[in-house]
Amino acid sequence: MPRLRLTMACGDYDRTRALYEDTIRPDGIDLTYLRLPVEETFFRMMRHQEFEVAELSLSSYVVSLRQDPSPFVALPVYTSRMFRHSSWYANADAGIESPEDLRGKVVGTPEFQLTACVWMRGIVGERHGVPFDAYEHRTGGQETPGRIEKAKVDLGDSVKISAIPTDRTLSEMLAEGEIDALVTPRVPSPFAKGDPRVRRIFPDVIGAEKAYYADTGIFPIMHVLVVRRDVYERHPWVAQSLYKAALEAKQQAYANMYDTSALRFSLPWLTPQLEEVRALLGEDYWPYGLGEANHRTLSTFLRYHHEQGLSDRLRTPEELFAPEALESAVI
Repeated sequence: MPRLRLTMACGDYDRTRALYEDTIRPDGIDLTYLRLPVEETFFRMMRHQEFEVAELSLSSYVVSLRQDPSPFVALPVYTSRMFRHSSWYANADAGIESPEDLRGKVVGTPEFQLTACVWMRGIVGERHGVPFDAYEHRTGGQETPGRIEKAKVDLGDSVKISAIPTDRTLSEMLAEGEIDALVTPRVPSPFAKGDPRVRRIFPDVIGAEKAYYADTGIFPIMHVLVVRRDVYERHPWVAQSLYKAALEAKQQAYANMYDTSALRFSLPWLTPQLEEVRALLGEDYWPYGLGEANHRTLSTFLRYHHEQGLSDRLRTPEELFAPEALESAVI
């Protein structure tokens, strides 16, 4: 019997490397793994549904659930997780010394519905008392003019939001003081180049993120793995096959990273940092599935997403995923 041929678009991660190298193969599937930048994968999947399987922004996926039927079915495989306090930047002359100073300011964001931005607007609102409607929003290309929202966003009149000029970028506007702050997944070029006009709003990023985790137990989820609905409906067994293979690939990455015979990554203190992470977050510090910690994390994100006008209703984590990937046989 021939194996089912599927194309999967995903980033270049240690936790998915075995799938790319074909050393771990999903049951019954021949997987062609395309390593693409996340922005390209998301754009092509949301606009044209080009791939049978793909990494997708958690926010974009939840936005897609507005459609009936929705075009994708997610698996509880979290290809990207990241604490995002480092994603807030300010113009040095904007008078922003802390997150509380964002009130009444003009804040740029590449797209309003980006997962990292949903998280950080929610965190600043919940933990620092500045809700997302307390400042104005400007959207557009961060480094290249002309970026648009890949998923349709209709916020009504509750939010002050507008696009920047089509010949400008958010990075240059931040440096020149035309916007006061920027929340973005990628480091803006002025900051990366050491431009003194741009600085982080949370100067002690690691301290802020550790304190956030200590208080909440949340390690924010950024991306999920999705299967195109037409593929899933024809072959519902692919959900469990892909989930099992992704879980095995992650476990292999855990083992490889803790191999001290030679550093696998160009990070001098990788081993003690990994040991610190395990002490703080646990042995399975990047959990898949829908256990208690992930349920809490997803519930918080879904609440932020709904409060910010991006969801038509408040969803539960269980509604996001293929049921076949939420349980497995035991002996």
